[in-house]
Amino acid sequence: MIQLKNKDKYSLIATLFIIASISFALPSIIYLIKHKTVLKFEPYFHFLYDLPISRIVQTIIYIFILAILTILYFMIIKNRQKLFSNTRKMFIYISIISVIFIAVLPFTCSDVFYYLGIGRLNSQYGQNPYYTTIKKFVENENNNKFLQTDTVLKQGYMNDWANSSSVYGPIWTLICSIVSRLSFGNIDVGLMLFKIVNAIVHILSCYLIYKISHKKIFTLIYGLNPFILIEGIGCVHNDSFVNLFILLALYYVVKRKNLIVSTAFLAMATAIKYFAIILLPFIIIYYYRKEKPLMRFKKCILYGLLFLAILFIPYLFYMRDLNILNGIFVQQQKLAKSFYIIILQYFKEPKISAIVVNRILIVTFILIYTFVCIQLLRKKKITLKKEMKIANYFIMAFLFLLITNFQPWYIMWIFPLIMWQNAENILWIPQIAIISQFVNSIFLIYGEGWQNGIPFTFIFIVSSLIILIANQKLKKITH
Repeated sequence: MIQLKNKDKYSLIATLFIIASISFALPSIIYLIKHKTVLKFEPYFHFLYDLPISRIVQTIIYIFILAILTILYFMIIKNRQKLFSNTRKMFIYISIISVIFIAVLPFTCSDVFYYLGIGRLNSQYGQNPYYTTIKKFVENENNNKFLQTDTVLKQGYMNDWANSSSVYGPIWTLICSIVSRLSFGNIDVGLMLFKIVNAIVHILSCYLIYKISHKKIFTLIYGLNPFILIEGIGCVHNDSFVNLFILLALYYVVKRKNLIVSTAFLAMATAIKYFAIILLPFIIIYYYRKEKPLMRFKKCILYGLLFLAILFIPYLFYMRDLNILNGIFVQQQKLAKSFYIIILQYFKEPKISAIVVNRILIVTFILIYTFVCIQLLRKKKITLKKEMKIANYFIMAFLFLLITNFQPWYIMWIFPLIMWQNAENILWIPQIAIISQFVNSIFLIYGEGWQNGIPFTFIFIVSSLIILIANQKLKKITH
């Protein structure tokens, strides 16, 4: 039996991960060769798309490739020093994998077509996407003609969100408008541009993680995580941009000691998805950790006002009235893939109301968050590791307890602060992220539908708790 040398063994692991990534992208490549376009592409959990293969077989293939990617991913992290003798090799490898995932079509989510649609509505047709929907614009008899030449608008019109005004902040609307403008109305160009931009954003995020932590492990945990690659580049979710802006905010406050720029980037992140505001007091108080409590409080007020100014200035380009903020609450009015859907299904009102439970948890969250921030103002010894750990716990609480319309890709939110977490959490975060992809296979089998969110939520919660307990026990054994 031929024995592989250590160097060859490590090279084989890296090569196999590339091959597995290409295998994951292969169904998308076959689809594009066959159809020549993504126009009318319906991303309803068909991993092999329109091939004559049953959903169960598709799901088995998906799970098999994902399992191989996962195993190789953790092997690469474990052998990172042997695989990447310097950071240049590491970033070249991450870039190669990122390029491969550009070819993966958004098979679990159609949000990118909605992004392009509202961007086109704004950039090409001068419509305000916070007050006009794609559907409303297209169904005007004077505008119907645009569907003949504008495939971006046409695909957006066919999207599930076509009847919704923009549900994201103005920074995201600006990004969508730029990308869709450069597409010149071609959906294939638009999707490819968005994927390339997301891949660049992904690589920049990896670079910032390394610049902040100076450790390969955190860069690889994020950069090669199959979950991040699928959701961030494959499915083109805007959470990648939120992560980039949060990492820029952290980089400028930790490494450049520039709180103004840091506050600006955090405001930009919040102007895409509002959860990012949770980090604001932690960043300000950490920066002024050597000051007395009263001075810290004054600085919080000052930089809080700066944050609000930077956050709301982009809104002025679109604002007619306060209805522009309605989008913030749209997703919170939906129930999907969260424990709230279990309450809705099995605890019929008036026994327990999912909405009442949500409101109680929101109030509890605000009270605890306020108390912690007040304590932080008064705290004598402030360390970055401890405060970022607490901040991430709040983001986790917000993600898993407050959001009624939980989606797997939201787990991306807890990655930017991973370098300051306990060892068991450093393991747990990428693990539950990947688990969410395996559990998503429920939708590959049964298709989209709110009722399928119940088994998804149950399996995901149980699996996450099992892994958390296992990591805790592993910590005790190793210590």
